[in-house]
This record gives sequence, structure tokens and C-alpha cells, in this order.
Amino acid sequence: MNAQPVRCQQLRHVYQMDGGQLIALDTIDLTLTPGSSNAIIGPSGSGKSTLVALLAGLQRPTSGRVYLGEEEISRLPETALLRIRAEQVGVAMQNPSRNLLPYADAVDNIRFAQRGPRSYRRQTQLPNPEQLLDELGLAPLAGIPVDRLSGGERQRIALAVAAANRPGVLIADEPTSQLDAANRDRVVELLRHISTHLAATVIAVTHDPLVAVGLDRTIQLHEGRITEDTAA
Repeated sequence: MNAQPVRCQQLRHVYQMDGGQLIALDTIDLTLTPGSSNAIIGPSGSGKSTLVALLAGLQRPTSGRVYLGEEEISRLPETALLRIRAEQVGVAMQNPSRNLLPYADAVDNIRFAQRGPRSYRRQTQLPNPEQLLDELGLAPLAGIPVDRLSGGERQRIALAVAAANRPGVLIADEPTSQLDAANRDRVVELLRHISTHLAATVIAVTHDPLVAVGLDRTIQLHEGRITEDTAA
């Protein structure tokens, strides 16, 4: 899968709450270049998680449009969205244990991720798990059960699993939370490697400005609006 551009137009999302509404995103316009690495940064409640959920097709916007490549995903039926998510989007959750089978090793975790629903499996050849780990500089971790890895190692394997199907877009939610500086830097380096060598458009949600500095572009959110947009 080649890297996919990601685009949203006049994106707005409102949560209905008891006694009122919460505007999570307010008229967001954004275009992400194919193969770029991007940080979405902002305080809690700024709209970061809502934005990436909409970009991944995990939620539907209240109004506005989301495009993955040339396809508008914000209006697709659920069956089509399942195909998009299986084939074109890789997601690494904030807690790597949500991405991984704890008693399996890295190779088996990648192999499990590549199984996917048969009806959505692409005809193109997926990478051999050992080959993918080697390509990402993770070969020494290949045969070690996940529950014996350090937190930083688990997070890097979770990113490899998210990249297992060669997605055009890879989304990482707070990939460096609770990591020390050395492991944070290794994760950022891996995100850049995935964008440049695996041809994926990388989107990382983070609170950490040092993560943002290591990526190509930083989009700052505050109260549901883009307040700053800078290239490295």
C-alpha cells in the first residue's frame, strides 16, 4: 500500500451531553502529505482523540468531510469502513497491551495481525513477519514473548504490528506515554522510519512537545480548533 494523503474539510464534531452539547472539533481544515510524519498535540480535551478517530474512520463527524486518498470515508457505510480500516489504516493504541497478545512473541503477533478478515484481505503480498521486524530494526526482539519485553520494547512491537498490513496511514495514540527519554527517542525514530521506509502517512497524538519536534509537522489543537501548524 502506498502512503495515502489525509484530508478533512470543515470538520465538526459535537457530543450530546446531559443538559447541553460539547463541541469537540470546530470547522477543522487539514491536509496531510503522503508519507509524512505528523504530531497532533494539545492538552486534554483539545480534540486530539476525536480528530484521529474521525481520520481513522472509527467515528463519523457531525458535519464536514474526511478523505483517505481520493475516497471520502466520512459517508461510507459501515461495511466499506471495515474494509478501509482493515486494509488502509493501522492503529497503535496508547497502551501497547491493547495491540498485543502478551504470551506470544513479536513474530506471532504480526502474523496474527496479518490474518485479518478474509473478505478484506488484500491480494498483494504482505511482508514476512521476520522481514518486517528486520526492516524496522527490531529483529533482536523477534522471538521474545511480549510479556518479557520492557515498556519501550512493547511499544515498538505494537507499532510494528500496526504496520503489519502495510497500511497507507498509521495512527499512534500517545505512543511515548510513560516512557523514559531514551525509549521516547527510539519510538520517534521508529515512527519516522515507518513513514519514510514503509511509505505510510504517520499521525501521532501526543502531549509531549519533544515527540512533536522529532516529526515532520506539528498541528496544535486547542478547544477543538487548530491554533498552530508548523513544519520541522
